[in-house]
Amino acid sequence: MTETAAAPGRSKEVMAVLPGLMLAIMLAMLDNMIVGTAMPRIVGELNGLEYFTWVTTAYILGTTVSTPIWGKLGDLYGRKNIFMGSIVLFLVGSALCGMAGSSIFGGTGDGMVELIAFRALQGLGAGGLMVNVMAIIGDLVPPRERGQYQGIMAAIMSLAMIAGPLVGGFITDHLNWRWAFYVNLPLGGVALVWLLLRLHLPKYRTEHRIDWLGAGVLTVGITALVLITSWGGQAHGYPWGSWQIISLAVLAVVAIAVFIPIERRAAEPIMPLHVFGNRNFTLISLIGFLLGFAMFGAISFIPLFQQLVQGASATNSGLLLLPMMAAAMVVSLFVGRAITKTGTYRIYPVVGGAIMAVGMLLLGLQDAHTPSWQTGLFIAVLGLGMGFLMQTTMLIAQNSVEQKDLGVASSASTFFRSIGGSFGVSLFGAIFNNRLADNLAEKLGPQAAGAVSAGGGRMDPATLSHLPPQIKVPFLDALAGAIGNVFLWAIAFAVLVPVLAALIKHVPLRSGAPGESRQAEPAVAVLD
Repeated sequence: MTETAAAPGRSKEVMAVLPGLMLAIMLAMLDNMIVGTAMPRIVGELNGLEYFTWVTTAYILGTTVSTPIWGKLGDLYGRKNIFMGSIVLFLVGSALCGMAGSSIFGGTGDGMVELIAFRALQGLGAGGLMVNVMAIIGDLVPPRERGQYQGIMAAIMSLAMIAGPLVGGFITDHLNWRWAFYVNLPLGGVALVWLLLRLHLPKYRTEHRIDWLGAGVLTVGITALVLITSWGGQAHGYPWGSWQIISLAVLAVVAIAVFIPIERRAAEPIMPLHVFGNRNFTLISLIGFLLGFAMFGAISFIPLFQQLVQGASATNSGLLLLPMMAAAMVVSLFVGRAITKTGTYRIYPVVGGAIMAVGMLLLGLQDAHTPSWQTGLFIAVLGLGMGFLMQTTMLIAQNSVEQKDLGVASSASTFFRSIGGSFGVSLFGAIFNNRLADNLAEKLGPQAAGAVSAGGGRMDPATLSHLPPQIKVPFLDALAGAIGNVFLWAIAFAVLVPVLAALIKHVPLRSGAPGESRQAEPAVAVLD
């Protein structure tokens, strides 16, 4: 059977598949937040404090490395089976993570090492969840109608970011930490069965071979970049000028230099360079990097401000993010419907970038006396900007390439945003630490500042409440100032988003069947 694709009127079929796709998005978004909340309990039981950062790094590494590969495999062999494979791999990794350090693997002596290895495996599966969901929507829905469905996905992502810390807190307080991983199994199982029965997409038997050499070199380069951002300037890493970080930087540059000629010669490159010849695709990739850099890098400091400066509990700080996520959710739904109705999209990343910069400015002006309700208003402004940007960037990336490169476009959009977020967290972490040290030295004097900084990593609201006023007040002032400085630095990156977005050329969104633009290629499509 030749390839068939969804016509614009296939809304019933899309809605039949949508619950399974939403569950997959929930899996991808919930996991890291649930695990993050449970990490203190996990570290305590597995006796692996010195390795705890690797639990997160291994997951991020697996996700980032595999994202481009999943996207290309879906383009070559059809999305459904590849997507199913990523879900199965994620669930196997989740089950193994839950069993790490148990008697099944011979005791708890190497429990932390086992957990790190299984988190990497879980991350490999997670890399295929997000990119394949967006690519499947692209397979089923033409770009003109795609915005409203991607808006729904953005709303689900926002909901997951709120629910994650709450679910993680409940599991940590009332269940064994292993359920932070086991909770994925029923959700993933339902998604797997639902999509197996409801999702029908063409699958391909292609004569092209996978670009394994390009995939390997790309993996080396991405690994080096992720390790740089994870280790550089961190307490459990290495100084920026150390031989380890410099060696990783050299390795990343060499890998990129080698990767380019490999891709130019490959029959089916894992990252086709011709897509970057499209002006809009290149611009939206840069915007995605800056968006991840400014947004994820700075947002990671909001809970720190709420918990340490304003005294919120870890669980309540998740609820305090509700204004930001609710604003992002509402705007995403509005923008998606507006794009479907009007076909206009170029203005939204311009507006979103400008609003995001204003939100960063407001957050940067906070001090130790800023009330919680005011912080809620400021992060709501930030959420408004996020809502204009989150899925519009994906839509523009997909509309900038041919249908045969849809998976590559989806994975590249996700990849650049993830890499930007990794660099943002790393750079802003270094800025925060340096500024905090300077503020403490100014307010407490060098000797007292050194003593407080040495214990700063163990600070929490309960500990701060027992500090004498002459130490607590200047410490909170210094902490608030350092966090505010991070947001002010983020403005420098956020303001570039509307500038680059203004350079995007409006290309009408295709309103025909998605499959119509796929060029003839040496492959056979069979309806699955």
